[in-house]
Amino acid sequence: EVDLDLGNYERWMGISLTRDHNITTGKVYQTLITREREGKYLGKTVTLVPHFTNEVVEHIERVAALPVDGTGLKPHVCMIELGGTIGDFESAPFVEALRTLRFTLAPEDFCLVHCTYLPVMGGSQKTKPTQHSCRNLLSLGLSADFLVCRSESPVEPSTRDKLSQLCGIKSKYILDAHNVACLYDIPGSFSEQQIVQKLAHKLRLRESFGEVMPPLNFPEPQQWAVFAKSLTNPSKTIKIAFVGKYLQQGSDAYFSVMQTFEHCCLTLNVGLEFLWIDSELLEGADAEATTAAIKTCDGIFVPGGFGKRGTNGKIKAAQIARESGIPYFGVCLGMQIALIEIARNVLGLKDANSEEMDDKTPNRVVMFMPEVDRRTMGATMRLGSRICHITDQDGTSIMKKIYGGASSVRERHRHRYEFNMQHFEDFKAAGVRFTGSSDPNFSAEDTRIEAMELPNHPFFLAVQYHPEFITTPFDPSPPYLAFVAAAGKVAYNWSGSPCSRVAKN
Repeated sequence: EVDLDLGNYERWMGISLTRDHNITTGKVYQTLITREREGKYLGKTVTLVPHFTNEVVEHIERVAALPVDGTGLKPHVCMIELGGTIGDFESAPFVEALRTLRFTLAPEDFCLVHCTYLPVMGGSQKTKPTQHSCRNLLSLGLSADFLVCRSESPVEPSTRDKLSQLCGIKSKYILDAHNVACLYDIPGSFSEQQIVQKLAHKLRLRESFGEVMPPLNFPEPQQWAVFAKSLTNPSKTIKIAFVGKYLQQGSDAYFSVMQTFEHCCLTLNVGLEFLWIDSELLEGADAEATTAAIKTCDGIFVPGGFGKRGTNGKIKAAQIARESGIPYFGVCLGMQIALIEIARNVLGLKDANSEEMDDKTPNRVVMFMPEVDRRTMGATMRLGSRICHITDQDGTSIMKKIYGGASSVRERHRHRYEFNMQHFEDFKAAGVRFTGSSDPNFSAEDTRIEAMELPNHPFFLAVQYHPEFITTPFDPSPPYLAFVAAAGKVAYNWSGSPCSRVAKN
């Protein structure tokens, strides 16, 4: 039950995980029900223990053997996050599964790191919550090997000694995770506490590899320090109009997007200032003032989304970008929006729309994918990593440049609607350049447009896929990076390194 943290692990560790790496209660129950219906349990009563817990253990053992770093090699270490708080009802079956797993392994093959919080009251760090948490953990059959203590300030020596005595954990295995000025300061802090060496000792990795440990596939702490300095002291600040419609519900809806923008800042050594625009403001009485504010920005970004609300405001944002020459980047719905805007204001199809917004429109520029079930919302989208062919023949497109001249790349998708190919020739005649497609020749019956550009615009790029799902601080998403560079007029050498997203098959 790791939620957004799964993406954090991918980005920070430079690995590529699969859907099987996220184990949820629903997935386990679905597997158990399917097996029971197939008669795999021979009529036995299916219970939490041992059926649910055994399935979790089997799932972990299966997934732990999957290569994730591009080498094709089996990982030496599998890290498991058990979400929630010890004592929660939701996590109880998973705690029992980990207890079961622990006793099937040798002591040196299992290490439990317990993350706790040290509140400050009356000027001193209080250890009672951690004591009770460790005691609850022990009552469930698990004992912590390491403590990672979240706190506002560094863990005091007296606090460390008290935790060691009352929680039964060696002082050197109590790690400090106090607040820092920048997220990228954390690896350096952990490195100073020799976390890798301590984990290697606990898991006896040196006995497996000898005196020389294999190279670790992540940067040295010095590189993280460079990132921290770059974020706190950028060379310039770029202003981006972020035109979305989930701005009132916290940042989780656009979390991956914001992480990607941050990675672009690290690469270009720039800072970003966002003008947060609720797309509905472009539809009402505040439209004129909002338009004026958007025109002061260096770039306009329209993210993905679902539903009719705020759509016309996003269309207006795409129009402002196209007519004003402001760099534009649209993702998923952001591409569909750009195409609808061009259909209405360039092709003259005033009633052009998406079938998602108006299923009665005679000019369906964006339509429901034919193979998708219209009645079922769950698990019916076009999901996952798919090949995008870059259809540029002369090498002058944005897509060809930013992907290092590759003819095809792999990117992740998440959508139910697509461009209606019946309007393909009309858009081409209007100057739209389709530079990404599921078919390199646009000849297949099920051809899907993946990217479009406006060649006569300073920078106008929109993609159907979600580039933010494949990005790391060391390898930021090319479309996002190109957009930020264009908005800030920052030069970037696209031929400096090979593209990691080139499709292998």
